[in-house]
Parts: sequence; structure tokens; C-alpha cells
Amino acid sequence: MIELAAAAAVGGGIMGYKGNQAAAKAAKQTAEFNAQVAENEAVVLRRQKVDEEANMRQSSERLIATANVATAASGIQMSGSALQAAEDSYFNVEQDALKIQYAGDIQQVAKESEAALARAEGRARATGLKMASYQSLLAGGSKAASLMA
Repeated sequence: MIELAAAAAVGGGIMGYKGNQAAAKAAKQTAEFNAQVAENEAVVLRRQKVDEEANMRQSSERLIATANVATAASGIQMSGSALQAAEDSYFNVEQDALKIQYAGDIQQVAKESEAALARAEGRARATGLKMASYQSLLAGGSKAASLMA
């Protein structure tokens, strides 16, 4: 009877070991999946910002061109305040483009950080589960040894 209990203790320890090892592997795989999702989102966000900048530039160019045509049609020469207004328009376009690029950079860094954090958490969770698996094995062996003594 004691041998049966000792065998059950060892079997329980082995089952705990295997279960925690499988959970550790799953934790790493889940973390890697989450990290890849964040990296994919970073690519999508970058593309959105590039498109947003291109659309802003295109709209601004149309607006500036319309203003230039209106200025020319009125007979005003592109000098003085009219020229200053055109320069301001171009300067503002560049400022807006830089703001869009900066926002894109911030989003990119946030997603890269999210991916790195997911991987780190997965490694930490996997390490904890591996330690638990070893503890299960040791506990099963210890219990079996104490039953056999």
C-alpha cells in the first residue's frame, strides 16, 4: 500500500512537472504572438501617418495654388505681404508635416515598447512556470521518499 502511495506521489509530481512545462511553453508562444501583433500594429500606424502626411501636403498644395492663382488674377505681384503669406503657408505645411511625423514616431516607439514588454512578460511567466514544474517534481519525490521511509 505504501508503495502505491509513493508511486502516486511520484506520478503526481511528474504530471505537475509536465503540466507546468507545457504552460511555460504556451506562455512564451502567447507572448510572442502578442509582440508580433504589436509590431504589426506599428507598421499599420506608420503607414497611416505617411498617408496622413501625404494627404495633408496635397490639400495644402491645392490651397496654396488656389491662393497664388487668386493673387495673380487680382493683379497683385508676389512680393511684400502676398509673398510673405505664401511663405507662411509653406512654412505651416512643413510644421504640420513635422507634427504628423512626430506623432508617428511616438506611436512607433509605444508599439515597439509594447512588443518588448509582451516578450519580457512571457519570459518571466515561463520562468515562473518552469520553476513550479521543478517544485512539483521535487515535491512528488520528497513525498514518495517520506512514504517509503
